[in-house]
Amino acid sequence: MGASWGEVTPERRGYRNGSYTRDLVTSTGRIEDLKVPRDREGVFHSQVFERYNRYEPEVAEALTQMFVSGTSTHKVGEVAATLMGVGPSASSVSRLNQTLTEQYETWRKRPLLAHYHILYLDGIHFSVRHGTQTDSTIILTALGVDLEGNKDVLALRACAEEDKDGWSCLLQDIRTRGATQIDLIVTDGHEGLLAAVSALFTATPRQRCVVHKQRNILNAIPHRERKEVSTELAGIFKQEKKEDALLNLAAFKAKYQKRYPEAIRSLYEDEEHLLTFYTFPPVMHRYIRSTNAIESFFSNVRQRTDQIDAFTTETSCLTIVWAVMQDRHLPRIPVS
Repeated sequence: MGASWGEVTPERRGYRNGSYTRDLVTSTGRIEDLKVPRDREGVFHSQVFERYNRYEPEVAEALTQMFVSGTSTHKVGEVAATLMGVGPSASSVSRLNQTLTEQYETWRKRPLLAHYHILYLDGIHFSVRHGTQTDSTIILTALGVDLEGNKDVLALRACAEEDKDGWSCLLQDIRTRGATQIDLIVTDGHEGLLAAVSALFTATPRQRCVVHKQRNILNAIPHRERKEVSTELAGIFKQEKKEDALLNLAAFKAKYQKRYPEAIRSLYEDEEHLLTFYTFPPVMHRYIRSTNAIESFFSNVRQRTDQIDAFTTETSCLTIVWAVMQDRHLPRIPVS
């Protein structure tokens, strides 16, 4: 108030108006009938806890981390009740999740660097409830690598299916937030993704994931011969020089053209983008000839979210995935 009790002073900023009582859950238990001061204008609030928040910050953070770890709301309530004598109410859970959502929205709109060395694009599927039904939702993901080799998830977008429109919206969002120069884009062979990349990053070189391509090719090979063919196929992309890779590629096609024409047809698809990685320093090759960097990231996310059978909304799915990301260390890659 800027004044002692009953003091008359020009610095006074208002008048006390008694107090109200409320409960507060702390790490050592529940405090009942806590008296909280108030003023006549209703502008004062304690610095000890946020207004309407019935958990001290440390407790709220712990509960939030449990949600992020994939623990069900019911289980969180059981643990909280055991440790502190009271479980979070539905409204408390809602407020905790709202705080996460607000943080996610701030992250989603943040400006990006203008120049990234590499951009990995891929999607990951989750189950999300829509009313009484549960459907598959894909989270389109863009993972960037800056000029120093540091990885950063640039954008997430929830879509009912992976198509050109969804990828176009994600890529346009990246451009709008400042990322206009990309040295290399690494993708799988999804037609919608490739169409969006071609439209919005026309001049950017693209690397087709050789791991996905090898799987496509081997699907057309009988099981009894896959081991031998797989070794030859993988050897194409492990050559130190592009010239040697081209020689091995030509030999592979000549050897199997008549025996497995469907496999060779698959190899021809997107062939021009299979060896793009050779235009970059050799130290980068193993990191940029596939989407393994983003696949590994997805694997880490899955470890934390697999306990959630289905997310209640797309927003909660995005928020939890984002929150899990914040707790993951993304190793840098050598860029020179």
